[in-house]
Amino acid sequence: MKAAYFHEHGGPEVIEYGDRPDPEPGPTDVLIEVRAAGLNHLDLWVRRGLPGLELEMPHIGGSDVSGVVAASGSDVTGWSVGDRVAVNPGLSCGSCEWCEAGEEPLCPSYRILGEHVAGGFAELAVAPAANLVAIPDAISFETAAVAPLVYQTAWRGLVSRGGLAAGHTALITGASGGVSTAAIQIAKHLGARVIAVTSGTRNAARVEELGADIVIDRLALDEDLSKVVWRETAKRGVDVALDSVGEAMWDSTFRTLARGGRMVVYGATTGPKGAVDIRRMFWLQTSIVGTTMASRAEFERVMALVLDGTLKPVIDDAWSMSRARDAHERLETGGVFGKLVLTPDA
Repeated sequence: MKAAYFHEHGGPEVIEYGDRPDPEPGPTDVLIEVRAAGLNHLDLWVRRGLPGLELEMPHIGGSDVSGVVAASGSDVTGWSVGDRVAVNPGLSCGSCEWCEAGEEPLCPSYRILGEHVAGGFAELAVAPAANLVAIPDAISFETAAVAPLVYQTAWRGLVSRGGLAAGHTALITGASGGVSTAAIQIAKHLGARVIAVTSGTRNAARVEELGADIVIDRLALDEDLSKVVWRETAKRGVDVALDSVGEAMWDSTFRTLARGGRMVVYGATTGPKGAVDIRRMFWLQTSIVGTTMASRAEFERVMALVLDGTLKPVIDDAWSMSRARDAHERLETGGVFGKLVLTPDA
């Protein structure tokens, strides 16, 4: 098969496109003929190298995959060759105390397709049959491919970890990214008010089109973000702040919280260090909550909303898989609104 892969960690220049051996499904796996694969910031971090992450090289990235079933393992039931499917990229053991409690992302052996094992930037990919979801004919492979990782992350962060509900106000940083564009739609679907932070007038206009009630252009700010949010919320603050920016905006984002507010963190793109005024935290009874991916039940719930058209993934562009290096470069420079999707070359 043809695939996009790398032999060593580094910049976009390490991405190659060429022949790799066809993967073989295990007894409980399916072999998928890939029709589309979404690019995430996670793919950039894996390519650069993450602390403690040891990969079998060469590595094929790509956590978000859609396609058709090409073959099944001997123990697989319920799926047939030709079925249109998307994949939940979260891989768990299924038998530990966390998995039995329905909290798969807390599984000690939790892994992510395309991060810890070979993913979907190839003509063929393998995934557990238990992780498949059927794609209706009305939904394109491209749409189904860009949704799984970002929509489950946004849903768990806002709903399960953040407790966002109708009538609440949410602050969403990095609002042009895949998780954030999903989060804006989810928050509005729940009946919440959304304050979104992005960079540049073009991104600001597109974020507003997604439904954000207040859009803040970070590049145009001449005062601290928390002061703007304080003013826009009549000196109340936000109930939930969903953040992946990390260090550069940590203190400002934390200070946007209302009494009892939750800062939900799923990334640290500008650095991993964040200081908190502990006095403010205990006096206002605020919380800082971490979140990663989603449980199987959360994934199925939010994907149902994507696959019935209620939530609409934002696709910036679709490129051939042989342009994977170009796609990495573009995402790395911040030139993507929503998601880039790669499709196998004709």
